[in-house]
Amino acid sequence: MKKWIITAAALMLSGTAAAQEKLQLEDIFTLEYASSPTIHPSGEWTVFVRQSMDINNDRKVGRLWASLPDGDIRPLTGSQGSESQPVWSPSGDRLAYVSTETGSPQVHIYWVDSGDSAAITQLTQAPSGLSWSPDGSQIAFSMFTPKSQPAPVSLPGKPEGADWTAAPKYIDKDNYRYDGGGYAKDGHQQIYVIPATGGSPRQLTDEEFNHGGQVSWSPDSKHIFFSANRRDDAFRQPVNSEIYRLTLSSKEITAITERDGPDGSPKVSPNGEKIAFTGYDDTKMSFQASNLYVMDLDGSSVELLTGDLDRSVTGFEWDRDSEGVYFTYDNNGVGQLARTDLDGDHRQLTNRVGGLSYARPYGGGDFSVAKNDRIAFTISNPMRPAELALWDDGDVQQLTRLNEDALAHKQLAKVEEINYKSSVDGIDLQGWIAYPPGFDKDKNYPLMLEIHGGPHTNYGPRFAAEIQLFAAAGYVVLYTNPRGSTSYGSDFANEIHHNYPSHDYNDLMDGVDAVINKGFIEEDELYVTGGSGGGVLTAWIVGHTDRFKAAVVAKPVINWYSFVLTADMYNFFYQYWFPGLPWDNMEHYMKYSPISYVGNVTTPTMLLTGENDYRTPMSETEQYYQALKLKGVDTAMVRIQDSGHGIYARPSNLMNKVAYILHWFEKYRDE
Repeated sequence: MKKWIITAAALMLSGTAAAQEKLQLEDIFTLEYASSPTIHPSGEWTVFVRQSMDINNDRKVGRLWASLPDGDIRPLTGSQGSESQPVWSPSGDRLAYVSTETGSPQVHIYWVDSGDSAAITQLTQAPSGLSWSPDGSQIAFSMFTPKSQPAPVSLPGKPEGADWTAAPKYIDKDNYRYDGGGYAKDGHQQIYVIPATGGSPRQLTDEEFNHGGQVSWSPDSKHIFFSANRRDDAFRQPVNSEIYRLTLSSKEITAITERDGPDGSPKVSPNGEKIAFTGYDDTKMSFQASNLYVMDLDGSSVELLTGDLDRSVTGFEWDRDSEGVYFTYDNNGVGQLARTDLDGDHRQLTNRVGGLSYARPYGGGDFSVAKNDRIAFTISNPMRPAELALWDDGDVQQLTRLNEDALAHKQLAKVEEINYKSSVDGIDLQGWIAYPPGFDKDKNYPLMLEIHGGPHTNYGPRFAAEIQLFAAAGYVVLYTNPRGSTSYGSDFANEIHHNYPSHDYNDLMDGVDAVINKGFIEEDELYVTGGSGGGVLTAWIVGHTDRFKAAVVAKPVINWYSFVLTADMYNFFYQYWFPGLPWDNMEHYMKYSPISYVGNVTTPTMLLTGENDYRTPMSETEQYYQALKLKGVDTAMVRIQDSGHGIYARPSNLMNKVAYILHWFEKYRDE
């Protein structure tokens, strides 16, 4: 058997010239991408966050850069802190943003006329959701506000100077830990306002609810609109948020929506007459498309603008004459930018939005609208991470090329769309094939199936460092959108409602067969991996077929019963993903749990999860590892350090993930 794979160690070395031309693991630290564009109100230039990788501190770092009218790009502030959340003042004379330049995240102002910048706050927590008042005099933001709770027990008798163990941690919160945030501290997100010239922030909310997210101002700068779930039974109704009006002078809060379902992201129109917002009527389905609505400032005259779209709206902004709304959504795995008028008539403007997930080819993208309706947005393709682009009356111009120094001389994987039919019911299915550099259709290659998470999300023709590295190691890589994926309509997504995994397994196998039928795959060299929902499906696959030579199950759910009782969002999962509580539906939970089929597994299977993952906790991985050991199946467990569910948050952990997957597959290539 001819060996096509390059060892993981070889990927990390700078050996031969040929190896140097392919993407290497250490190239992760050379990648950059554009995010958070905010176009100047004049439409003449744009500020964006240039995201890069700090190799010494193993972190992603953002810096504010400007794309100027002459095509030049340059750093805006020269700060050495991490910068984010740029927002123009209404007149465009100042830019507010968050920076760590002074040592902790603070609100900063950049003055256009002088080029000066300075911090205007001395906050003890990180601010988010910056929003200028229409008169430019104030900035609203949200911030976690601690509110300590005394311990219910205090031990008597401790001698002075005695070295006793630390006090127990007493937990009685409903949601007590969050992936990426750890165990919840005492306190809540609250809304503040501060003079744009600096000074003391004024706290506007103080009740024990989370008031985070973006806020929007009334045209007279006297009211703020925000979204929150302020119900006493919010734990039992986790998605049932409303839009509220807050009066600055009195701090009075009034709900202006009242339906059963989420109402979020309120944005007041430039003329101050309407509010655009997103949401849906909650039907307890596992996938529900987020629609775009408009209403009057008092919450009356609600109009649905995207009812015929059957796709989730992911972001939106008013046009500057208040006659329509620009919005983004994913369609068939591709990011779209569109505009709708207030009658719901919409037209697509461009299909090149995306690129914010540089590790795997997920959807997402940012955009910003100027007063002349020019639009700055993030643009991506399979060969490059997100760049900055400009839409101007139908013309699209790419403004940056941040990765030419790192990638132009590399042999990257060509990515090609593949379409095929389901063997179950004949529905159309879509995926993409990444070909190894130097691909020769007359040779045979190993095939790696890489499965997305979610499960309600989508892959598409976007840059993905993991896919590129797998292809650089000699694999043909297949990634698809099986039923359950978003961007194909609600019916397609909800094929797995209370039915996951099921025929999505068949969809994946049909994709593998479709690639094999092309004639260049070594049929006894098939490998499979996936993370999160993709980890669930990978574990399901090895319990239902032995056609794969090795598998890597990343951050999986193995046992739905234990998952619902240990995951951070447990109050959501049992209501929306299952017919009820675990102990009332044990047969259902176990029918769809990969652990129920571990007795069928013969495929060598490695497990890989973040040590601090609270979305699919490490206990799920440990269950399967021990079950495989008892079964006598070759297995290993990789515990990624300093990582939650988002392993790629630290660049070195992304490298670790890829290197261990390649190590495991190569181990069985020799047999």
